[in-house]
Amino acid sequence: MGTETVSKPMSDGSARRGRAALAWALYLMPLPVLAAALFVGPSSQVRAGHVWQWLWSAAAGAGLSPDVNEFLVRSVTLNIRLPRALLTFLVGGALGASGAAMQSVFRNPLVSPYILGLSAAAAFGAALALATGWLPVQLAAFAFGLLAVGMSYFLARSGRSVSVVALVLSGIIVSGFFTALLTIVQFVADPFKLQTIVQWTMGNLHTANWDKVASSGPLILAGAAGMFLFRWRMNVLAMGDEETRAVGLNPEREKLNILVPATLAASAAVAAGGVIGLVGLVIPHMVRMMLGPDNSRSIPACFTFGGAFLLIVDTCSRAAASFEIPIGIFTTLIGSPFFIYLLKKSRIGWNL
Repeated sequence: MGTETVSKPMSDGSARRGRAALAWALYLMPLPVLAAALFVGPSSQVRAGHVWQWLWSAAAGAGLSPDVNEFLVRSVTLNIRLPRALLTFLVGGALGASGAAMQSVFRNPLVSPYILGLSAAAAFGAALALATGWLPVQLAAFAFGLLAVGMSYFLARSGRSVSVVALVLSGIIVSGFFTALLTIVQFVADPFKLQTIVQWTMGNLHTANWDKVASSGPLILAGAAGMFLFRWRMNVLAMGDEETRAVGLNPEREKLNILVPATLAASAAVAAGGVIGLVGLVIPHMVRMMLGPDNSRSIPACFTFGGAFLLIVDTCSRAAASFEIPIGIFTTLIGSPFFIYLLKKSRIGWNL
């Protein structure tokens, strides 16, 4: 009996230490992935060896080989690959963290950041901007994404309370409304512009540049900071409204406090990278399987792991062929089997 009482705390302590080490591994995972992304690309004139020589030359003052075009390597690395890697990381992190936050708010493991009509409205805004040519695409997508979530929230609001079921139903209605508007724009758009609209709706990061990083980055980071500050309250909301009131918190107000930064981050991500499917659904579950349901750890891990995951997928898609394949296709192909697994699995460590 003495052995049992001693061994159990030791096993619990080792499990906690192992989970903490795994959490730190997820937190630091983006660093090597970001570094590796600078060496990979479809260009035959800027290979990984060329980038390494240029970096070594800049750090140690060594000379470059005659076959290395220093200006070309520097331009491709700093003006093409680096902003794309940073933007991809921010987009993936925003979708992963906002998906985890919304799953906690809705207490539903099959919820994604697009549940309130954000993706359909953002796609309509981008399509309208591309078809007319007099609206900035990124601004239009961001504004309509926020508009859709606001419409869903106020349609579901009854008195001073917001039912989760009503919020989901409102999101479905708003999503269908903006999908119909998107179809109208696609139907009347010029055939050449229609191809661009369809490509945007599949998710694409090939137009990443420093301007997009500067415009979307602060919004994504602001939303991520808001979710990080309220991450412990997500644990309370995940237990239900009655438990939330029992500890002295207003569930409706707390839901709004979490939905606002989650929507801000997700809208900025969609505006920058298009509609990238299933990242906000599968990443939170992958993290929970590794770290457990505690949002105080899983929210920052969802941001770092989501960004690293999307960056790995984007890097592989860039290296796979000399032409651009929308990243949304790859994430859907990877996420669909996992989604089927979620439907078949009854419990995956969701409850606290």
